[in-house]
Amino acid sequence: MVSFGIIDVIDILLIAVLLFYVYKLMRKSGTLSLFFGVLAFIAIWVLASEIFNMKLTGTVLDKFMSIGLIIFVILFQDQIKRFLIDIGSRSRWKNLRRLLLHGKPAVDEGNHEVALAIVRACQSMSRTKTGALIVMQRRMPLNDYENTGERLNAPVNARLIESIFFKNSPLHDGALIIAGDIIKAAGCILPVSHDMDIPKELGLRHRSALGMSQTTDALCIVVSEETGGISVARGGELQLKITGQELEKILTES
Repeated sequence: MVSFGIIDVIDILLIAVLLFYVYKLMRKSGTLSLFFGVLAFIAIWVLASEIFNMKLTGTVLDKFMSIGLIIFVILFQDQIKRFLIDIGSRSRWKNLRRLLLHGKPAVDEGNHEVALAIVRACQSMSRTKTGALIVMQRRMPLNDYENTGERLNAPVNARLIESIFFKNSPLHDGALIIAGDIIKAAGCILPVSHDMDIPKELGLRHRSALGMSQTTDALCIVVSEETGGISVARGGELQLKITGQELEKILTES
């Protein structure tokens, strides 16, 4: 009869938590089928080499595992980076500290002013049905995406955001990237999500916002040119038709 000690239980729990995080990451990035394929291969490898002691098959699979790990890291370096950033995120530790201390963090007035400026701009563009795509940098640097557009390095201002997305502006088609209280660049090109679950009526801006949130930890805001609706993409999930108050809450809590 097999007996488990405390260390064994902790070991199993850690593996379960790790697999859960990987599952969430793969689901958000649209590569869930690959996750199950990797799990199936690992299960076959363990059965062949550890359970049934199949030496030849185990040796061959060992070689595949060593090569496959390198290929896996190369193909999914963005997802692995996001996974590590998510584990070490300040917001996660803040929530833990808040839980332990039973307190609420102080509001950063600077961030609140930036949030209000963005909300005002989005509400104004929503009323006039002006299409917009705004990316809020969080922990992961977005330098590669900033380089695809025009550098601005200007303070966040509601009227400036509106003028950038004005229909006759040469930068209105791309994304606006904001880091802290600075507009870093405009007219930027973002990765497009190929998720089949996205409603067909949503356009390229929504797909780009979702793709960006799947690739990075950025928070993306979309104003629809067709309906004027405001949407937010974060963590690989899309929230449609949110109000100005809801947007302000999301921005101040991020």
